[in-house]
Amino acid sequence: MHKVVETKVPGPCPCCNTEIEYLYKTENIPYFSDILIISAICPACGYRFVDSQLIRHGDPARYTLLVESADDLSVRVVRSMSASIEIPELGVSIDPGPQCQGFVSNVEGVLDRIEQVVKGALQWGTDIERENAAALLADIARVKAGEFPITLIVEDPCGNSGIESERVKEEKYVPEE
Repeated sequence: MHKVVETKVPGPCPCCNTEIEYLYKTENIPYFSDILIISAICPACGYRFVDSQLIRHGDPARYTLLVESADDLSVRVVRSMSASIEIPELGVSIDPGPQCQGFVSNVEGVLDRIEQVVKGALQWGTDIERENAAALLADIARVKAGEFPITLIVEDPCGNSGIESERVKEEKYVPEE
């Protein structure tokens, strides 16, 4: 039986230096392992931090899932700070960077995150960028309706990510040097 461990650690907000609490919490994800979720919110400046990591150390891995129906939107996705996400059919590639945050979500949540970024392009982009953004939002809506199949790929050189589905294809991943 998994025991949830929750610890609060005080520390400074990296943006405004206000004293905040960092929450460290373990949770069990079936078929993966125990994960550690680290989160913090600064009430003074609005800074938010969330990361998730599998507690076990894994080998570099690539997970691929064909999303074919609206039912597939509920498949759980775990992304660590070191993982990239790709959806070739949508032309989406999300690489980790200095501000990258891990998360535990599902396929629909991944699409929602992409939508948020694309909606920003609608406000600030050029005419061509806004046109491309609108087309991408329409494609995402079709995926959510189960009308447009996509391939969700998660690659993690640290092996701390995954997709929870019996249909997921897991293979060894060789990160580019």
